[in-house]
Amino acid sequence: MAVWSRPAKSRRWEVAALGPGVYDWQIGERVLVGAFTSDGTCEFCLAGHDNLCVNRKIIGVQVDGGFAEYVRVPASAIVRLPENVSFVEASALPAAFGTAWHMLNFRAQVRPGEWVLVLAVGSGVGSAAVQVAKALGARVIATSSSDDKLEMAKQWGADAVINYSANPNFQHAVRELTNGRMVDVVFEHVGQTTWKASIASLRPTGRLVTCGGSSGRWGETDIWGVFWQQLTLMGSNGCTHREFFQILELYGQGKFRAVIDRTFPLAELAAAQRYLIERKQFGKVVIVPD
Repeated sequence: MAVWSRPAKSRRWEVAALGPGVYDWQIGERVLVGAFTSDGTCEFCLAGHDNLCVNRKIIGVQVDGGFAEYVRVPASAIVRLPENVSFVEASALPAAFGTAWHMLNFRAQVRPGEWVLVLAVGSGVGSAAVQVAKALGARVIATSSSDDKLEMAKQWGADAVINYSANPNFQHAVRELTNGRMVDVVFEHVGQTTWKASIASLRPTGRLVTCGGSSGRWGETDIWGVFWQQLTLMGSNGCTHREFFQILELYGQGKFRAVIDRTFPLAELAAAQRYLIERKQFGKVVIVPD
């Protein structure tokens, strides 16, 4: 299937052509493409964990992404886009909300009333995590190195905030905010610079779930603390196609709102990438047609 697209890893599409054997789609249909392709036949796919497919290819990494006018993807990688969801909004869903939903709902299994600590709330996945955690009934502490981004986090639902530039050992601030209880879940994706404090922020039986390591892949871990407090450290990788449908349905129902910092025309792609490198955004940056 060939489809028309613009943004790279977060893509928006209209069907432009159909390949052999594709009968369930029509030219011009509005669709959203997931973050990866899977073969549907490996043991992980058959068990419902297609995000772990042994032949998985990330669109925009292992195969061509959406910084182009046309791209070819398997029909199994797309879903129909509801009319009440714009292309720009949809661009925020797969990588940000899909990842956050898989981490907090499936992996960490957040329950109502629990405390969730969200690292780097200004990022696309961090800003989505605040909404997902609140939808699951949790109380949220958001962290950032920017006071302006922390104010934005409050507007999006965070119950409390911590500036981890001012408080590098932020577990002490967590203890104060929770009256000594600490948090049930840490939503990690920063990595090396926050790892030690993130683990130290957990209460006994707490869970840390991570989907990245933007500051480095090696983190110091107090192994005694892990077993003594019965902590769980878990990884999380994207989301499944089933969860992809769930996110789109929940978004269509108004459960979530896309966090779009700003858009750039395709001709200013380099400027958009510099904007991200400078960490100026809160939420997603979207590339749109010129």
